[in-house]
Amino acid sequence: MERYYWALLQTVPGVGNARLKALISFFGSASKVWQASSRELISSGVISIAVCNNIVNQRDKLDIDSLRNEWEKKQIGLCTLADKEYPVQLARIFNPPAVLYYRGRLSTDEQLVAIVGARKASAYGRNAAKCLASGIAAAGIGVVSGAARGIDTAAHQGALASGGYTIAVLGCGVDIVYPPENGKLLAIIAEQGAVISEYAPGTPPMAKFFPARNRIISGLARGVLVVEAAEKSGSLITADFALEEGRDVFAVPGSMFASGSKGVNRLIKQGAKLVDNAIDVLEEYGVGKLAQDKMIKISVDKDEKTVYQALFYDKPLGLEELMQKVSFENQAITYILLQLELKGLIVRYSGQQFVRVAGRELFE
Repeated sequence: MERYYWALLQTVPGVGNARLKALISFFGSASKVWQASSRELISSGVISIAVCNNIVNQRDKLDIDSLRNEWEKKQIGLCTLADKEYPVQLARIFNPPAVLYYRGRLSTDEQLVAIVGARKASAYGRNAAKCLASGIAAAGIGVVSGAARGIDTAAHQGALASGGYTIAVLGCGVDIVYPPENGKLLAIIAEQGAVISEYAPGTPPMAKFFPARNRIISGLARGVLVVEAAEKSGSLITADFALEEGRDVFAVPGSMFASGSKGVNRLIKQGAKLVDNAIDVLEEYGVGKLAQDKMIKISVDKDEKTVYQALFYDKPLGLEELMQKVSFENQAITYILLQLELKGLIVRYSGQQFVRVAGRELFE
Protein backbone atom coordinates (compact mmCIF):
# COMPACT_ATOMS: atom_id res chain seq x y z
CA MET A 1 0.00 0.00 0.00
CA GLU A 2 2.90 2.36 0.65
CA ARG A 3 3.47 3.05 -3.03
CA TYR A 4 -0.16 4.14 -3.39
CA TYR A 5 0.41 6.77 -0.71
CA TRP A 6 3.36 8.00 -2.75
CA ALA A 7 1.02 8.26 -5.75
CA LEU A 8 -1.68 10.07 -3.77
CA LEU A 9 0.78 12.64 -2.52
CA GLN A 10 2.13 13.21 -6.00
CA THR A 11 -1.36 14.21 -7.19
CA VAL A 12 -1.40 17.11 -4.72
CA PRO A 13 -0.80 20.53 -6.35
CA GLY A 14 2.48 21.93 -5.10
CA VAL A 15 3.99 18.58 -4.12
CA GLY A 16 6.62 17.84 -6.76
CA ASN A 17 9.31 15.19 -6.73
CA ALA A 18 11.64 17.15 -4.45
CA ARG A 19 9.00 18.03 -1.83
CA LEU A 20 7.57 14.52 -1.90
CA LYS A 21 10.96 12.99 -1.18
CA ALA A 22 11.64 15.57 1.54
CA LEU A 23 8.30 14.91 3.25
CA ILE A 24 8.82 11.14 3.19
CA SER A 25 12.32 11.58 4.57
CA PHE A 26 10.99 13.74 7.42
CA PHE A 27 8.03 11.53 8.40
CA GLY A 28 9.60 8.16 7.56
CA SER A 29 6.96 6.97 5.08
CA ALA A 30 4.40 8.26 2.60
CA SER A 31 1.53 6.80 4.64
CA LYS A 32 2.60 8.84 7.67
CA VAL A 33 2.73 11.98 5.52
CA TRP A 34 -0.79 11.30 4.25
CA GLN A 35 -2.12 10.77 7.78
CA ALA A 36 -0.26 13.68 9.41
CA SER A 37 -2.17 16.59 10.91
CA SER A 38 -1.96 20.08 9.44
CA ARG A 39 0.18 21.16 12.37
CA GLU A 40 2.62 18.27 11.83
CA LEU A 41 2.84 18.98 8.11
CA ILE A 42 3.63 22.66 8.65
CA SER A 43 6.14 21.90 11.42
CA SER A 44 8.14 19.76 8.96
CA GLY A 45 9.31 22.98 7.32
CA VAL A 46 9.06 21.33 3.91
CA ILE A 47 5.82 22.86 2.63
CA SER A 48 3.86 26.09 2.85
CA ILE A 49 0.44 26.56 4.43
CA ALA A 50 -1.11 26.59 0.94
CA VAL A 51 0.42 23.22 0.02
CA CYS A 52 -0.56 21.85 3.44
CA ASN A 53 -4.17 22.85 2.72
CA ASN A 54 -3.91 21.15 -0.68
CA ILE A 55 -2.87 17.90 1.01
CA VAL A 56 -5.75 18.10 3.47
CA ASN A 57 -8.25 18.86 0.69
CA GLN A 58 -6.93 16.01 -1.47
CA ARG A 59 -7.10 13.66 1.50
CA ASP A 60 -10.77 14.50 1.97
CA LYS A 61 -11.56 13.82 -1.70
CA LEU A 62 -9.58 10.66 -2.43
CA ASP A 63 -10.01 7.15 -1.11
CA ILE A 64 -6.90 5.02 -1.43
CA ASP A 65 -8.76 1.68 -1.65
CA SER A 66 -11.05 2.93 -4.43
CA LEU A 67 -8.12 4.35 -6.33
CA ARG A 68 -6.12 1.13 -5.99
CA ASN A 69 -9.05 -0.97 -7.20
CA GLU A 70 -9.59 1.33 -10.18
CA TRP A 71 -5.95 1.16 -11.25
CA GLU A 72 -5.71 -2.59 -10.73
CA LYS A 73 -8.77 -3.10 -12.97
CA LYS A 74 -6.94 -1.14 -15.67
CA GLN A 75 -3.83 -3.27 -15.04
CA ILE A 76 -1.81 -0.24 -14.06
CA GLY A 77 1.21 -0.89 -11.87
CA LEU A 78 3.13 1.51 -9.63
CA CYS A 79 6.82 1.80 -8.88
CA THR A 80 8.48 4.31 -6.56
CA LEU A 81 12.05 5.39 -6.01
CA ALA A 82 12.04 3.29 -2.84
CA ASP A 83 11.25 0.08 -4.74
CA LYS A 84 13.93 -2.33 -5.93
CA GLU A 85 12.04 -2.64 -9.24
CA TYR A 86 12.74 1.00 -10.08
CA PRO A 87 14.86 1.26 -13.28
CA VAL A 88 18.51 1.57 -12.24
CA GLN A 89 19.60 4.01 -14.93
CA LEU A 90 16.63 6.31 -14.34
CA ALA A 91 17.27 6.48 -10.60
CA ARG A 92 20.69 7.99 -11.35
CA ILE A 93 19.48 11.14 -13.13
CA PHE A 94 19.27 14.56 -11.47
CA ASN A 95 15.49 14.59 -11.03
CA PRO A 96 14.08 11.05 -11.30
CA PRO A 97 10.30 10.68 -11.10
CA ALA A 98 9.28 9.77 -7.56
CA VAL A 99 6.50 7.56 -8.94
CA LEU A 100 6.24 5.66 -12.22
CA TYR A 101 2.92 4.34 -13.50
CA TYR A 102 3.11 1.53 -16.02
CA ARG A 103 1.21 -1.03 -18.04
CA GLY A 104 3.11 -4.14 -19.05
CA ARG A 105 6.47 -5.38 -17.81
CA LEU A 106 8.74 -2.75 -16.33
CA SER A 107 12.36 -3.76 -16.87
CA THR A 108 15.24 -2.76 -14.60
CA ASP A 109 17.68 -3.81 -17.34
CA GLU A 110 20.35 -1.20 -17.99
CA GLN A 111 20.68 -2.30 -21.62
CA LEU A 112 18.31 0.19 -23.24
CA VAL A 113 18.77 2.63 -26.13
CA ALA A 114 16.42 5.54 -26.83
CA ILE A 115 15.44 6.39 -30.40
CA VAL A 116 13.80 9.77 -30.97
CA GLY A 117 13.16 12.16 -33.83
CA ALA A 118 10.74 14.26 -35.82
CA ARG A 119 7.00 13.82 -35.68
CA LYS A 120 6.71 14.99 -39.30
CA ALA A 121 9.24 12.43 -40.43
CA SER A 122 10.17 11.63 -44.02
CA ALA A 123 9.95 8.14 -45.51
CA TYR A 124 13.73 7.97 -45.14
CA GLY A 125 13.56 8.87 -41.45
CA ARG A 126 10.79 6.39 -40.64
CA ASN A 127 12.57 3.64 -42.56
CA ALA A 128 15.89 4.37 -40.81
CA ALA A 129 14.28 4.42 -37.36
CA LYS A 130 12.44 1.16 -37.94
CA CYS A 131 15.52 -0.58 -39.33
CA LEU A 132 17.82 0.61 -36.54
CA ALA A 133 15.32 -0.25 -33.80
CA SER A 134 14.83 -3.72 -35.27
CA GLY A 135 18.56 -4.38 -35.34
CA ILE A 136 19.14 -3.04 -31.84
CA ALA A 137 16.24 -5.00 -30.35
CA ALA A 138 17.24 -8.21 -32.16
CA ALA A 139 20.60 -8.01 -30.38
CA GLY A 140 18.84 -8.02 -27.00
CA ILE A 141 18.92 -4.30 -26.22
CA GLY A 142 15.54 -2.70 -25.53
CA VAL A 143 14.32 0.40 -27.37
CA VAL A 144 12.86 3.41 -25.56
CA SER A 145 10.83 6.12 -27.29
CA GLY A 146 7.87 8.42 -26.77
CA ALA A 147 5.08 6.83 -28.88
CA ALA A 148 4.68 10.08 -30.81
CA ARG A 149 3.92 10.22 -34.51
CA GLY A 150 6.78 9.77 -36.96
CA ILE A 151 10.17 8.52 -35.74
CA ASP A 152 8.93 7.36 -32.31
CA THR A 153 6.21 5.20 -33.84
CA ALA A 154 8.63 3.69 -36.36
CA ALA A 155 11.14 2.91 -33.59
CA HIS A 156 8.56 1.03 -31.53
CA GLN A 157 7.35 -0.85 -34.61
CA GLY A 158 10.90 -1.86 -35.51
CA ALA A 159 11.62 -3.19 -32.02
CA LEU A 160 8.37 -5.17 -31.94
CA ALA A 161 8.96 -6.56 -35.45
CA SER A 162 12.14 -8.29 -34.26
CA GLY A 163 10.44 -9.63 -31.13
CA GLY A 164 12.34 -7.20 -28.92
CA TYR A 165 11.49 -5.24 -25.79
CA THR A 166 10.33 -1.63 -26.09
CA ILE A 167 9.21 1.08 -23.65
CA ALA A 168 6.84 3.92 -24.57
CA VAL A 169 7.14 6.96 -22.28
CA LEU A 170 4.00 9.10 -22.35
CA GLY A 171 3.33 12.75 -21.59
CA CYS A 172 -0.09 11.80 -20.18
CA GLY A 173 -1.61 9.02 -18.08
CA VAL A 174 -0.86 5.46 -19.17
CA ASP A 175 -4.58 4.87 -19.64
CA ILE A 176 -4.81 7.67 -22.20
CA VAL A 177 -4.31 6.83 -25.88
CA TYR A 178 -2.17 9.57 -27.43
CA PRO A 179 -1.81 10.11 -30.28
CA PRO A 180 -5.22 8.53 -30.96
CA GLU A 181 -4.05 6.55 -34.01
CA ASN A 182 -1.49 4.70 -31.87
CA GLY A 183 -4.05 2.89 -29.75
CA LYS A 184 -3.29 -0.52 -31.25
CA LEU A 185 0.47 0.08 -31.05
CA LEU A 186 0.29 1.07 -27.37
CA ALA A 187 -1.76 -2.04 -26.60
CA ILE A 188 0.87 -4.25 -28.22
CA ILE A 189 3.68 -2.45 -26.39
CA ALA A 190 1.86 -3.03 -23.09
CA GLU A 191 1.78 -6.76 -23.91
CA GLN A 192 5.39 -7.13 -25.07
CA GLY A 193 7.09 -4.27 -23.22
CA ALA A 194 5.90 -1.37 -21.09
CA VAL A 195 3.96 1.87 -21.39
CA ILE A 196 5.07 4.24 -18.62
CA SER A 197 4.49 7.75 -17.31
CA GLU A 198 5.16 9.90 -14.28
CA TYR A 199 1.67 11.37 -14.63
CA ALA A 200 -1.25 9.81 -12.79
CA PRO A 201 -3.84 7.77 -14.72
CA GLY A 202 -6.44 10.01 -16.32
CA THR A 203 -4.02 12.89 -16.87
CA PRO A 204 -4.61 14.33 -20.38
CA PRO A 205 -1.68 15.18 -22.67
CA MET A 206 -0.49 18.78 -22.31
CA ALA A 207 2.33 20.56 -24.15
CA LYS A 208 4.15 21.39 -20.89
CA PHE A 209 4.45 17.68 -19.99
CA PHE A 210 6.50 16.62 -23.00
CA PRO A 211 9.83 18.35 -22.30
CA ALA A 212 9.81 16.77 -18.81
CA ARG A 213 8.86 13.42 -20.38
CA ASN A 214 12.02 13.62 -22.50
CA ARG A 215 14.30 13.40 -19.45
CA ILE A 216 12.72 10.01 -18.65
CA ILE A 217 13.32 8.75 -22.19
CA SER A 218 17.01 9.64 -22.01
CA GLY A 219 17.24 8.68 -18.32
CA LEU A 220 16.16 5.10 -18.95
CA ALA A 221 18.73 4.57 -21.69
CA ARG A 222 22.48 4.15 -21.92
CA GLY A 223 22.41 6.12 -25.15
CA VAL A 224 20.11 8.29 -27.26
CA LEU A 225 19.90 7.91 -31.05
CA VAL A 226 18.41 10.88 -32.92
CA VAL A 227 16.84 10.29 -36.35
CA GLU A 228 15.74 13.51 -38.09
CA ALA A 229 15.47 16.68 -36.02
CA ALA A 230 15.04 20.30 -37.03
CA GLU A 231 17.07 23.11 -35.45
CA LYS A 232 14.49 23.55 -32.67
CA SER A 233 13.23 20.11 -31.77
CA GLY A 234 12.10 18.18 -28.72
CA SER A 235 14.49 15.45 -29.82
CA LEU A 236 17.40 17.82 -29.24
CA ILE A 237 16.09 18.42 -25.71
CA THR A 238 16.28 14.66 -25.17
CA ALA A 239 19.84 14.64 -26.51
CA ASP A 240 20.74 17.52 -24.17
CA PHE A 241 19.38 15.56 -21.19
CA ALA A 242 21.48 12.58 -22.29
CA LEU A 243 24.64 14.70 -22.47
CA GLU A 244 23.97 16.23 -19.05
CA GLU A 245 23.66 12.75 -17.55
CA GLY A 246 26.77 11.42 -19.28
CA ARG A 247 24.89 9.14 -21.66
CA ASP A 248 25.96 8.36 -25.24
CA VAL A 249 24.49 10.37 -28.12
CA PHE A 250 24.18 8.95 -31.64
CA ALA A 251 22.77 10.58 -34.76
CA VAL A 252 21.68 9.49 -38.24
CA PRO A 253 22.90 12.00 -40.85
CA GLY A 254 20.33 13.62 -43.11
CA SER A 255 20.30 15.61 -46.31
CA MET A 256 22.09 18.98 -46.21
CA PHE A 257 19.06 20.43 -48.02
CA ALA A 258 16.40 19.15 -45.60
CA SER A 259 15.30 21.46 -42.78
CA GLY A 260 14.33 18.39 -40.80
CA SER A 261 17.95 17.29 -40.73
CA LYS A 262 19.57 20.55 -39.59
CA GLY A 263 19.41 19.65 -35.90
CA VAL A 264 20.67 16.11 -36.24
CA ASN A 265 23.53 17.15 -38.54
CA ARG A 266 24.54 19.77 -35.98
CA LEU A 267 24.68 17.05 -33.31
CA ILE A 268 27.18 15.17 -35.46
CA LYS A 269 29.30 18.32 -35.84
CA GLN A 270 29.26 18.66 -32.06
CA GLY A 271 30.56 15.12 -31.52
CA ALA A 272 27.58 12.75 -31.64
CA LYS A 273 28.54 9.41 -33.16
CA LEU A 274 27.41 9.14 -36.77
CA VAL A 275 25.21 6.07 -37.31
CA ASP A 276 24.25 4.41 -40.58
CA ASN A 277 23.49 0.91 -39.25
CA ALA A 278 22.56 -0.75 -35.97
CA ILE A 279 26.05 -2.13 -35.48
CA ASP A 280 27.40 1.42 -35.06
CA VAL A 281 25.32 1.62 -31.87
CA LEU A 282 25.67 -1.98 -30.72
CA GLU A 283 29.45 -2.09 -30.91
CA GLU A 284 29.50 0.52 -28.15
CA TYR A 285 27.87 -2.09 -25.89
CA GLY A 286 29.78 -5.15 -27.05
CA VAL A 287 27.02 -6.83 -29.06
CA GLY A 288 27.75 -5.71 -32.64
CA LYS A 289 28.50 -9.20 -33.98
CA LEU A 290 25.23 -10.53 -32.57
CA ALA A 291 23.30 -8.04 -34.70
CA GLN A 292 25.11 -9.21 -37.85
CA ASP A 293 24.33 -12.83 -37.05
CA LYS A 294 20.63 -12.00 -36.64
CA MET A 295 20.20 -10.17 -39.95
CA ILE A 296 16.79 -11.24 -41.27
CA LYS A 297 17.00 -13.27 -44.50
CA ILE A 298 13.87 -13.58 -46.60
CA SER A 299 13.24 -15.81 -49.62
CA VAL A 300 11.93 -14.18 -52.80
CA ASP A 301 11.36 -15.32 -56.36
CA LYS A 302 12.80 -13.65 -59.47
CA ASP A 303 9.82 -11.33 -60.09
CA GLU A 304 9.66 -10.26 -56.43
CA LYS A 305 13.36 -9.44 -56.48
CA THR A 306 12.91 -7.35 -59.64
CA VAL A 307 10.13 -5.27 -58.09
CA TYR A 308 11.93 -4.96 -54.76
CA GLN A 309 15.13 -3.70 -56.38
CA ALA A 310 13.17 -1.10 -58.35
CA LEU A 311 12.04 0.54 -55.10
CA PHE A 312 13.97 2.98 -52.90
CA TYR A 313 14.69 3.16 -49.17
CA ASP A 314 14.23 6.93 -48.90
CA LYS A 315 11.70 7.86 -51.58
CA PRO A 316 8.21 6.34 -51.94
CA LEU A 317 7.45 5.24 -55.48
CA GLY A 318 3.95 5.30 -56.96
CA LEU A 319 2.34 2.31 -58.67
CA GLU A 320 2.40 3.88 -62.15
CA GLU A 321 6.08 4.87 -61.83
CA LEU A 322 6.91 1.38 -60.65
CA MET A 323 5.06 -0.23 -63.58
CA GLN A 324 7.12 1.86 -66.00
CA LYS A 325 10.36 0.69 -64.38
CA VAL A 326 9.63 -3.06 -64.31
CA SER A 327 7.21 -3.47 -67.25
CA PHE A 328 4.76 -5.72 -65.39
CA GLU A 329 0.99 -5.65 -65.87
CA ASN A 330 -1.09 -3.96 -63.19
CA GLN A 331 -2.60 -7.19 -61.87
CA ALA A 332 0.76 -8.95 -61.68
CA ILE A 333 2.59 -6.11 -59.97
CA THR A 334 -0.22 -5.62 -57.47
CA TYR A 335 0.07 -9.27 -56.46
CA ILE A 336 3.88 -9.06 -56.19
CA LEU A 337 3.66 -5.92 -54.06
CA LEU A 338 1.23 -7.67 -51.73
CA GLN A 339 3.64 -10.60 -51.33
CA LEU A 340 6.55 -8.26 -50.61
CA GLU A 341 4.43 -6.39 -48.08
CA LEU A 342 3.40 -9.63 -46.33
CA LYS A 343 7.08 -10.64 -46.13
CA GLY A 344 7.89 -7.34 -44.45
CA LEU A 345 10.14 -6.20 -47.28
CA ILE A 346 8.22 -3.08 -48.27
CA VAL A 347 5.85 -0.57 -46.69
CA ARG A 348 2.76 0.85 -48.38
CA TYR A 349 1.93 4.52 -47.81
CA SER A 350 -1.24 6.36 -48.75
CA GLY A 351 -1.88 6.93 -52.43
CA GLN A 352 -0.38 3.59 -53.51
CA GLN A 353 3.15 4.65 -52.63
CA PHE A 354 5.78 2.02 -51.77
CA VAL A 355 9.21 2.03 -50.14
CA ARG A 356 11.75 -0.64 -49.25
CA VAL A 357 12.21 -1.72 -45.64
CA ALA A 358 15.87 -1.57 -44.59
CA GLY A 359 17.55 -4.28 -42.51
CA ARG A 360 16.41 -7.22 -44.62
CA GLU A 361 18.57 -9.54 -46.73
CA LEU A 362 17.15 -11.35 -49.75
CA PHE A 363 17.95 -14.78 -51.09
CA GLU A 364 16.38 -16.63 -54.01
